[in-house]
Amino acid sequence: MAAEVELNHVQSASEMAEGEEDEHIFQPTMFLEPQETSIDMKALLVKKVKKTCSCTPAKVKDLIFSFLPVLQWLPKYKLREYLLGDIMSGVIVGILLVPQSIAYSLLAGQEPIYGLYTSFFASIIYFLFGTSRHISVGIFGVLCLMVGQVVDREVQRAGYDIEPSVHSGLQRDMVIYVNTTTLAVNQTLQPLLCDRSCYAITVGATVTFIAGVYQVAMGFFQVGFVSVYLSDALLGGFVTGASFTILTSQAKYLLGLDIPRSNGIGSLITTWINIFKNIHKTNICDLITSFLCLLVLVPTKELNEHFKSRLKAPIPIELVVVVAATLASHFGELKEKYGSSVAGHIPTGFLPPQPPNWDLIPSVAMDAVAIAIIGFAITVSLSEMFAKKHGYTVKANQEMYAIGFCNIIPSFFHCFTTSAALAKTLVKESTGCRTQISGVVTALVILLVLLLIAPLFYSLQKCVLGVITIVNLRGALRKFRDLPKMWHLSKVDTVIWLVTMAASALLSTEIGLLIGVCFSMLCVIVRTQRPEAPLLGWVVETEMYESLSAYKNLKTKPGIVVFRFEAPLYYINKECFKSTLYKRTGVNPAWVKAAKKKAAKRMLKEKMVTSGGSQADVSVQLVTEPLVFHTLVIDCCAIQFLDTAGIHTLKEICKDYGEIGIQVLLAQCNASVRSSLHRGEYFKKEEQILLFHSVHQAVDFALGARKQNGCILHVIMINLLSLCFS
Repeated sequence: MAAEVELNHVQSASEMAEGEEDEHIFQPTMFLEPQETSIDMKALLVKKVKKTCSCTPAKVKDLIFSFLPVLQWLPKYKLREYLLGDIMSGVIVGILLVPQSIAYSLLAGQEPIYGLYTSFFASIIYFLFGTSRHISVGIFGVLCLMVGQVVDREVQRAGYDIEPSVHSGLQRDMVIYVNTTTLAVNQTLQPLLCDRSCYAITVGATVTFIAGVYQVAMGFFQVGFVSVYLSDALLGGFVTGASFTILTSQAKYLLGLDIPRSNGIGSLITTWINIFKNIHKTNICDLITSFLCLLVLVPTKELNEHFKSRLKAPIPIELVVVVAATLASHFGELKEKYGSSVAGHIPTGFLPPQPPNWDLIPSVAMDAVAIAIIGFAITVSLSEMFAKKHGYTVKANQEMYAIGFCNIIPSFFHCFTTSAALAKTLVKESTGCRTQISGVVTALVILLVLLLIAPLFYSLQKCVLGVITIVNLRGALRKFRDLPKMWHLSKVDTVIWLVTMAASALLSTEIGLLIGVCFSMLCVIVRTQRPEAPLLGWVVETEMYESLSAYKNLKTKPGIVVFRFEAPLYYINKECFKSTLYKRTGVNPAWVKAAKKKAAKRMLKEKMVTSGGSQADVSVQLVTEPLVFHTLVIDCCAIQFLDTAGIHTLKEICKDYGEIGIQVLLAQCNASVRSSLHRGEYFKKEEQILLFHSVHQAVDFALGARKQNGCILHVIMINLLSLCFS
């Protein structure tokens, strides 16, 4: 009877405590079980195939218009509003592009005429296929360097000299027009007819064709996501590192040295060793010309940048220098008197189309991968940047088609690889460009040079072209000035930039790019493997919880520890999660249980009592230090996903802490984490699901539950005392 009274007292007290605390206890989140839907994969596949293979006039029209964006925007062209700006920007970019095309041809290991061909065809084709209104597609220094390295390697394998030999105009025209796909009886004459220049452009065109095929395939299979692995820091470091290699390759022209171009790993160091070995052979005439060109180009370029907001158009100083240097070389007879190396004969008109050399494809297929990725990554990033700036949209996959066709089609017309270029795009934008019509105007300027003016550059010294190339590297080399700011913003990005830059410069461009990608991915893995994992404190008079180590004046709730893990929880960092949790909370469940077992054994030895030779009952009291907290709240807001190892880790943490009397609550789990917990059977069927929308709710729930348990315990003690005295 007394027991029944005791039980009734306890139950009524418990109900009373629950009623008092109901309005203060936040109930846990209701778990929404994901709806399971059965999908008939066969029916879905048939439906997609029918939709894809169906052919209606509307679908054909949409397909053509999406493939050729010019058909969409050209009929809407506002003649009075857009034409003047497009003509002005097209003419200015064309004037700048002529000397750069000739100069970058040397970088790609080609004759000057091929650089002009490349710029002409790229401008026309991008006009048809491109969606960006502002980018300038043409020759890009880094890609020219990568193509030139492949060309030099294959030229060496074929038994030609690295440096082109000097031919008369008649002989050069003859060897260029040779068709390498003639009958077998004439193939034995090919080594005699096709010289180094002819073979070099064949290699360059083949690499360009394969790179274009890769880019179109990327667009078709919609794998543009590959570019996300090329971060801004990685691309910046790669371009700067490649700029050192470009500068090194052009230094011999500034000194007038006739030394072979080094290839492979460590080519930068090898080239400088060869330069210093042959420094006594410096051509004084070329050295003086280079110095004078630098004195003119660098200050004028700086003035263009400093006053770009005031100038309607930049001063075309490169064209002025090329014209002046050509006249000085021609009338001063610098080649005949001082042995200066000149551009030589540049033919007018166009050469007959010629297919790539299919036999070379196995040799250059791997080289084309890096060229294709760099080309489309730079083009897409520049397109999106300027589209966002001017308030319109571009299609990334269509941009890959565009840059791919800018490589595939010109490869049949003696051209090499192209992409968007930042410097020329900035000039194009600042001079009033409104649409892709600007590219057509640029192509017309280059066409004028190809048809009429090209032969006049016969006496242009190669050292002038080398100076133009080097001066245009200033933007990439200036990135060193941004390193302190980059270090302040992100130390990891700075390290990625330095590693990629050093590898690209000291090893090779391809290896440098690969090292940069691998190192940046390693940094991501390391950052998720060793993430920040602070304890959180309460911001007074709010429901916010922030890091105790990052902010001052935060409060903690007695008996409750709040822990945040700022990374996905998966197999790589599961041990880091547990070790950091144990370190931050100061409680390792395994150690607590081991301490209890050790104390139990010690108490058994000390409190053993025997009576009459027989063993008596043993009363064991474990004397252990009380735990500093009773509830652990894990803030999961930064945990994007869980894998199998992560789910098992949370289950293990919950079980281990539960065995030593500590409750584990999860707060702010996203839908993916909740779904993973449900599939991983984190919650047992007979248990209440304890998930909370916020840390504040979890803390209030823990405090309320503690008060409720304390009230029940207090009532039990009172009843026990009353029974003892009754």
